[in-house]
Formats: sequence, structure tokens, C-alpha cells
Amino acid sequence: MAELTYRDAVTAALRQEMARDPSVVLLGEDVAAAGGVFKATPGLLEAFGPERVRDTPISEQAVIGLAMGAAMTGVRPVAEIMFSDFLATCWDLVANQVAKTRYMTNGQVSIPITIRTANGAGLRFGAQHSQSVENWAMAIPGLKVVVPSTPADMLGLLASAIRDPDPVLVFEHKALYPERGVVPDGEHTVPLGVARVVRPGTHATVVTTGLMVSRTEAAAEVLAAEGIDVAILDLRTLIPLDTAAILDSVRATGRLFTVEENPRVLGWGAEIASIVAEEAIFDLEGPIVRITAPHVPLASSSMLEDAALPSVTRISDIIRRSLS
Repeated sequence: MAELTYRDAVTAALRQEMARDPSVVLLGEDVAAAGGVFKATPGLLEAFGPERVRDTPISEQAVIGLAMGAAMTGVRPVAEIMFSDFLATCWDLVANQVAKTRYMTNGQVSIPITIRTANGAGLRFGAQHSQSVENWAMAIPGLKVVVPSTPADMLGLLASAIRDPDPVLVFEHKALYPERGVVPDGEHTVPLGVARVVRPGTHATVVTTGLMVSRTEAAAEVLAAEGIDVAILDLRTLIPLDTAAILDSVRATGRLFTVEENPRVLGWGAEIASIVAEEAIFDLEGPIVRITAPHVPLASSSMLEDAALPSVTRISDIIRRSLS
């Protein structure tokens, strides 16, 4: 077992898969000589050469267009979009071309693209560089959506995404890059569509992703000291979604909370709430509660950004009040 940062786990996954499969290539702005703007791709140019690690123009459309064309010829591209907010500039390619080509060609053309992107808030980058946009991708049929929360999952899920025959978006939370964690030795993968039980519990189920996993864990420790025992599920992937794990936990606890960094309106928790209301309404002992960011652009002010995001205090206070 080794201890890696979340950032280093990205590099380790790319190195593992590029060594394993010569068809894997890395494309993006400053991913080669500079090692990535978040320093998640250092050493790969030296290890695999300029044919497989390529800097691109500052154009998200160029990055995705190049990756899609390469994928159609048998290459397995990993394309980096520097900030997830910038997916908006190439969304036509992602949503209308990458996501639909396999279906529209009756399976004759597959698009095994992995799109990596830095997602989320907490680093004071302001409204245009701090959004959590995984729910954008979740709404598009044909895309798989991965949201790792630990270094081990970052490595394992990214590796599985690269091996997947379909397009996968991997949302790497930028505030987690320096966080450290234990990663298994040897080749490591984590299957897509399998949630992780972070902690068992009896009084309520809390479903979360990304940066909010560690905050929910801290809130659970606060509540445990008061005799409130909550189960935490880290979804890991939003598409495919592990609905069985969610429903099993809710049926055991009778209560459901979601903790989301997304703005409240149409956040991914709304879909989970809908599933649970349809499939397990009679197992619930109280209303489903969503803990989210408000429906506002994020400020670069530290005080305003912190106030918008779910905090340990807000998570524990809402769960406490709801259960009481």
C-alpha cells in the first residue's frame, strides 16, 4: 500500500493505463511539458513521448474534436478540459456528437473517450471557474459520469473510465488535489456504478459525492457524539448510478439526506429523491432532505463562497433538526 495525493493518483492512473495500452493518448492544454495547470500530468511526456502526450491550442472545441476523431480511428484518447466550467464552450461536441455517435451508427462506431476536468469550488476562483457541473453531464444520455472523492478511487475509477468503450466524464474536484490517502499496490481499478459505503448507520442515510464526502464524514462524527448514527454512501459515479445501494440503505434507516455541492435547482440529488420516492416511499419515516448550495453564482470572496457551500456545521445542523 502506498500513500498518494489525489493529484498524484491522477498521474498514476494515466501512467498505469498508458503503459498497459499503447492506444491510450493524452490531449489537452499544457498537459505535456508543463505537466498540467494543476500539476496532475507531470512526467508523462518524458515517459511516453510527444506522439502520445500532446499539448493542444487553447480551444476546448479543438481538444474534444481531436479526441473524437482519434477515437473513431481506434485511438483511446484522454482529453483534459482545464476547468469543468469550460465544457460549456464545447458542449455541442460532447452532448450532440460524442454522446450519440455509437447509438446513431448502430454500434458501428464507438467513442472510447475519457474527458477529465477540474470541477468544484473552495479555491476562490470565482463564478466562472468554480462550478460543479456534473449534473449537466448526468442529463445527457450516452455519457457516463464519474466523481471520485479519494486518491484510491481517483486512480481506480479513472483507470476504469479509460478502459470503458463509451465516453466517460471524470470530474476531479480541484480542492481535493492535495489530499492524501492510501492506494493499493499494483494495477488498480474500481468498477463504474458501484457506490462505496463510507460508514454504516441506523438513523439516516446520507448520499454524497466528491468534496462533500469528507465534510459529511466530519458531520457524522459530530452527530455520533450526540448519539445520532448516520450511514454515508459515496456514489462514486452518477451514471451508472448504484440505485440498489441507495434503496437498500434507505430501507434500513428510513431517512434520506443528500449533500450536494451543485446549485439546488435540478441538482443530482433531485433525481435520487425521485427514485427513492417512487421505489421506497413506504420505507421512509420522514421527508427526503437535500442539503445543497443555493441557486446563485459562486463568489470569489472567501466568506461568500464558504457561506454558499454545504459546511460541516450546516450538514450536521440540518440532519439534527430533521431527525428531531
